[in-house]
Amino acid sequence: MVRTQIYITDEEQRKLRTLSRQSGRKRSELIRNAIDDFIARASAAPKRDALRECRGMWKGRKDAEFKAIRTDIESRMPA
Repeated sequence: MVRTQIYITDEEQRKLRTLSRQSGRKRSELIRNAIDDFIARASAAPKRDALRECRGMWKGRKDAEFKAIRTDIESRMPA
């Protein structure tokens, strides 16, 4: 692990301290988890956008194989 410093507002510090007490987890762990979540969402956005651009490319196809694939993809797409 690498040590780093960040600046947060007094309000963020207060809320972080409260969450830490409520969850029984260290503030540093909460911050690392928040960073991990942010990176995961940011990394998923380009893939999600590309999938949305492809949406409808099989529209009108009647064969069962393409219908099953399209249904599978649509079920995984976020709203």
